[in-house]
Amino acid sequence: MRRKALIGAALREISDRGSLDVTVAQIAERAGVSAALAHHYFGGKDGLIHATMRHLLVEFREVVADGLRRAATPRERIDAVLRGSFGPEQFHRATVSAWLTFYALAQSSQPAARLLRIYHRRLHSNLVQALRQLVPAADAERIAENLGAFIDGVYLRGALRGQVVSRTAISAVEDYLDLELAGRK
Repeated sequence: MRRKALIGAALREISDRGSLDVTVAQIAERAGVSAALAHHYFGGKDGLIHATMRHLLVEFREVVADGLRRAATPRERIDAVLRGSFGPEQFHRATVSAWLTFYALAQSSQPAARLLRIYHRRLHSNLVQALRQLVPAADAERIAENLGAFIDGVYLRGALRGQVVSRTAISAVEDYLDLELAGRK
């Protein structure tokens, strides 16, 4: 329970500051625990930040997995990934701040870079699995890579504007997919 409180406090503190310029003491105070306890659980600020990102990745995975369980067709599987990527829970201010700082941290932190690679591999894998049922394997890889870039780009653009991604932006991603799939039916 205290670990979860610290992760929530880390999200809120990062959001309020808009950067990773936070201390374990500030996060611990917000969570209502001692800095020593936070250090005990996470080993320091980097451990706490990485645990926070793992938490966001688990939440994202659960939303996508739920959609995938309900999907009956390959296209519905792809749509489940898109809904998970652009769901309103992805645009809470604290979540956006954490993702933006996470991308920046991944440039200088091996553990953060590893988590980002895991996210990208899972996204790619989910897309490829569905696409291989619709197009040849080589095309599935290429389309999944492009969809991943679209998803990240549309998300980052919306996040930087401080708004939930519009239906129009999501439609642009879907239009790209429709163009790739056209003529293959």
